Amino acid sequence: MTAHTWWLLLILTVAIAALIYLINSRLRVHPFVALILVSVGTGIAAGEPVAKLAESIEEGAGGTLGDVGVTLALGAMLGRLLSDSGATDAIARALVTRAEPRRLPWLVGAAAFVIGVPMFFEVGLIVLLPLIFSVARRMEEHGGTKGSPYVLLGVPAIASLSTLHGMLPPHPGPLTAMTGLHADLGLTLGVGIVCAVPTVILAGPVYARWIAPRLPDVAPDAELVAQFTGAERQPAPAAASAAGGPGAQASGDLPRRTGVPTGLAVAAVLVPVVLMLLRTLAETVLDESSGLGAALVFAGEPLVAMLAGFVFALGVTIVGSARAGRSGHSGRSAEETRASLTDSLKSIAAILLIIGGGGAFKQVLQDSGIGDAIASAAEGAHINVILLGWLIALLLSLTTGSATVGIVSATGIVAPLIGDGGGLEASLLVVAIGAGSLGLNYVNHAGFWLVKESFGMDLTQATKTQTAVQTLVSVLGLMMALLLSVFA
Repeated sequence: MTAHTWWLLLILTVAIAALIYLINSRLRVHPFVALILVSVGTGIAAGEPVAKLAESIEEGAGGTLGDVGVTLALGAMLGRLLSDSGATDAIARALVTRAEPRRLPWLVGAAAFVIGVPMFFEVGLIVLLPLIFSVARRMEEHGGTKGSPYVLLGVPAIASLSTLHGMLPPHPGPLTAMTGLHADLGLTLGVGIVCAVPTVILAGPVYARWIAPRLPDVAPDAELVAQFTGAERQPAPAAASAAGGPGAQASGDLPRRTGVPTGLAVAAVLVPVVLMLLRTLAETVLDESSGLGAALVFAGEPLVAMLAGFVFALGVTIVGSARAGRSGHSGRSAEETRASLTDSLKSIAAILLIIGGGGAFKQVLQDSGIGDAIASAAEGAHINVILLGWLIALLLSLTTGSATVGIVSATGIVAPLIGDGGGLEASLLVVAIGAGSLGLNYVNHAGFWLVKESFGMDLTQATKTQTAVQTLVSVLGLMMALLLSVFA
């Protein structure tokens, strides 16, 4: 540890503090602008030549967006198609129909897990709210539930959606970390699922059973429930009960069925994931000269896999519209579908810019020598790189209010610690960084307010649900990553 190394580490500390200040102060600088400003200041302070500095920013932003941007855009459109076509409603309905009340938290969590594969946290929750509100209202009417049924069903959905959003590609955070750390896609997806399943179970249905009796007064506004469930379209309770079975009572007033077959809906969600897993299988089992292996590797590229999922979902939309037309309902026109897809891209514009700014910051850290200083300091302090990545993402996400900022910044800081990347350690680091970005989700996060207002909670109740659940997901994700690192 030379004097110059200490100087570079001091620059990094000041850069992080400046980033937090610019985003959280009265200036309220957009995270993308803050990242670019901090990147320029960091490069100059570290002594990087001005001509090289501009090149670093362009290369970092452009390279990161080139790897992630198109895939993210396709993922946003895929999620919108699945929502508009009714595919997500078909999946959710299939999982909860005729279920026993005690199984409903598990099934809602399972529905959220499947739906959360292609959808952002906020979008997935909004898609699931009609299901949650409808089933919870019927549970409320029939009694026998300890505590708030809205908490009992909402917590598993929050746990599933947040886990997938933070820990599994093709979501933007994990995908960005995977690119920055040169982690293998299939391996990252595999260990991500291994880490996600027990995390969702413990932070979802298990925690829901414990917290729901302690929050008996949580209930959304009646008008909001009616708006999301379309109460005016629903059958009367007597008609619902006459259908027979516990599921008829629990889900008798779910929104009307769509024209999308459940099998097609499930296939549309899983197409990208299956293609990515097949790629890993091909790389492991098949010979490099195999034509089938080459085809599967190509199909499993994130961009190609998401494109295939999008095209399949587009077909599902067409089928759903046709079936709706035959049943007397109005299907979506091609113009409406195009307008909806265009609108879906608007929602990710800010995320794309932040990812690009994070890529620029990462590249400046590497080209200025700060990355080498980080590696030297970590080696001397014997810090576990998985724990370090989780902690940095946690602190940056907490202080900036952006999980994306936490992920892209943490990735840039810890990338030098694993060299060229690859292998199990890099994939576990992706999961740990993503998990870190979820923890301590509080008032400076948009997701906190979405949960609070949707479920009619006060700040204390929202803290015991949204903040507590995502912190549980964060800690459990870290523990699973550390456990699997024994085999690295």
